[in-house]
Amino acid sequence: MEREATYRGTVYPWQCDHVGHMNIMWYVGKFDEANWNLFARLGLTPSYLRSSGRGMAAVQQNISYKRELLAGDIVEIRSHLLDVREKSIRFRHDMINAETGEIAAFCEITGVHMDRSKRKSAPFEDGIREVALTYLTEPAEA
Repeated sequence: MEREATYRGTVYPWQCDHVGHMNIMWYVGKFDEANWNLFARLGLTPSYLRSSGRGMAAVQQNISYKRELLAGDIVEIRSHLLDVREKSIRFRHDMINAETGEIAAFCEITGVHMDRSKRKSAPFEDGIREVALTYLTEPAEA
């Protein structure tokens, strides 16, 4: 999974705040877009989530900001699956300035697989869990 980006985009001027760098709300949004690409690789596709009545919910999210991103910067996110449990996964997104190769921010998230009708956590299907286990990795230090 490390070799393929889970998000690619750019920083637009309207995403910058009064200090001139990308506002924190946009970091969260770009990390969220990477979530869905990561989930799809594990088999948690939109069609699976709709047809199975399942969903994913973030229960913890921690972001560390390392370098500024400015209007026009090209952004890439690479995701790393850190832990797979019966009903939850823990993963990290590294947001990289694609021009410089520097990590601009990283985010660690714990997500829970849910039964949407019961509003409770639910075990991953065996096939999804098996695929997820093949993606377990340790990211490079930031």
